[in-house]
Amino acid sequence: MSQRKDKNNGIRSMQGSIRAMEGEGNERKFIISFSSEEPYERWFGTEILSHDAGAVDLTRLNEIGVVLFNHNVDKVVGKILRAWVEDGRGNAEIEFDDDNYAEVIYQKVKSGTLKGVSVRYKVGCWEEVKEGYTSSNGKHKGPCSIATKWMGLEISIVSVPADATVGVGRNMDGDDGLSALWAKQIEVNKNYLM
Repeated sequence: MSQRKDKNNGIRSMQGSIRAMEGEGNERKFIISFSSEEPYERWFGTEILSHDAGAVDLTRLNEIGVVLFNHNVDKVVGKILRAWVEDGRGNAEIEFDDDNYAEVIYQKVKSGTLKGVSVRYKVGCWEEVKEGYTSSNGKHKGPCSIATKWMGLEISIVSVPADATVGVGRNMDGDDGLSALWAKQIEVNKNYLM
């Protein structure tokens, strides 16, 4: 097991839990989960985002956090009211804006058409766990790379989530489904970058 510093940014999508808040004045507010410790296959191997105490820096999300659509910085659809870690998951209370574009995404989330959530993050420190070894916190077996210090940069509502372990009504079975889903997410990202 070794430690390495890395300044790479990542994006992790998941079928997030999206729950409408109840009560007067909360019509455009939702509670979402945006990250987990579910292993995720990257080009360099298996990645895990630690949610141990002190691992996740939520400062940026809590101070200037925005909600985007499909990670497009020109498609701001709302704001993050607060973000926190609970039960090994990153959670946030978000509120949709009331402009025309945000209204379209809000209605799709409200109706259940859009259920995917994604977080863009920057990793500050990795723990490399070799095959046959266990992570320093005893939770994960190698080979894997664990982001032991990472910062959330923005949260997106996405049309194609990659991490299907947390969710509302859908689940992917087997590696073939995840591989196909990952390939589709790459295509979606390419289309938005053009």
